[in-house]
Amino acid sequence: MNKISLLPAAVAALLLTQACSRPASVSDDNTIVVWEQEDAQVAPYIDSVFEAFKKLPGNEGIEIIRAHYQTEDLRQQFQAASLAGVPPDLLLGPSDTAGIYAISGFIIPLEDMFDFSRFNAPVVEAISLDGHVWGVPVSNGNHLMMFYNKKFVKAAPATTDELFDFCERDAKRYKLDRCIAFDMGEPFWLMPWLGAFGGWPMDGKKPTLDTQPLRDTLNFYLDLKYEKKYVPMECDYNCMDSLFKEGKAAFIINGDWAISGYQKHFGENFGLAVIPKLSQTGRWPSPMVSGKYFTVSSGLKPEKLELVKRLLNFYTSRENQIKQYQVLTRLPALKAAGSAKEIVSDEVSRISLAQILKGRPMPMATEMRAVWDSARNYMGLATTRKMDVDTAVRRMQDNTDRKIEEMNR
Repeated sequence: MNKISLLPAAVAALLLTQACSRPASVSDDNTIVVWEQEDAQVAPYIDSVFEAFKKLPGNEGIEIIRAHYQTEDLRQQFQAASLAGVPPDLLLGPSDTAGIYAISGFIIPLEDMFDFSRFNAPVVEAISLDGHVWGVPVSNGNHLMMFYNKKFVKAAPATTDELFDFCERDAKRYKLDRCIAFDMGEPFWLMPWLGAFGGWPMDGKKPTLDTQPLRDTLNFYLDLKYEKKYVPMECDYNCMDSLFKEGKAAFIINGDWAISGYQKHFGENFGLAVIPKLSQTGRWPSPMVSGKYFTVSSGLKPEKLELVKRLLNFYTSRENQIKQYQVLTRLPALKAAGSAKEIVSDEVSRISLAQILKGRPMPMATEMRAVWDSARNYMGLATTRKMDVDTAVRRMQDNTDRKIEEMNR
């Protein structure tokens, strides 16, 4: 039987106490509690859809309570709240943690509740595990892309040779701190390059980390950082985002979630492109692709099931999927919305879709959690030269295998 690391009972008890402090005036049977981990700029859109749902005929008296958490906090809080018997009704987030929730019994399979043939097949595949579909797709993508500042760059580079030519030729001319910014400490940003070197972190449910492609990828990182000096030395997400927005880096690799924010910030200087082909191998980088999903807590009261179904069908209606693209520039998961003229006529959607087609579905297998944790630690040691690449890759594989064995005891 699988075991998942959970928060101490004391934390769960605290959550139970907090949940019980909900105002008595709120009727549980008419209240839907939603937890999410979206960027702040997304919250107004979510709330607008919830408000529109509440105004539909027959929905008088319905309340929807939305709470925001950081990604890792959401995972930990939801596990603790589920153990304490006070989980939210719905989660909104990416697919990578849904596997943990599924095998723990914290969420329910949904294939008998919704018609998933209405959605794009790859986005459904990314939320499928052990013959079940565990989430309702809200968007298609959640993938990394390349953004650039047209103040410095007139045309997007098609290959890394073209990209590096700019970095070598023009970065100093424009007095840039660094040419390219991306989060070199997070393995999610490593995956496109790993694919370009011919590797991938999982084969089914088996981790594949002790490989030559991963060694090549980490050495590529070291070359960018220490030899070429094209990327910041130590830079997390907020740091890379600031460098790009302040005009101190010409390029950034970031997710589709950042498109609308960069459009507003840069205006006519906003540039978007697929991540350039890796000249060294002739392969395209393959970012992980999934989407955002609503998952349904196993603690949901049966009498609220129909209400939740109506909310999710409304949230993912063609009209709202088109509106979501117009407001957030996120590709729809619904097939019928993807062909809408408002979307297919837009250059941003075409480029985003081109990047998706070069990506690969994010593994939902619970073993991926062990991969993320081990990769983050050992790639950090390798890219700061605190451990040689060969040792880091071997230990990454060994530690992942050990973590998976502990999970499955």
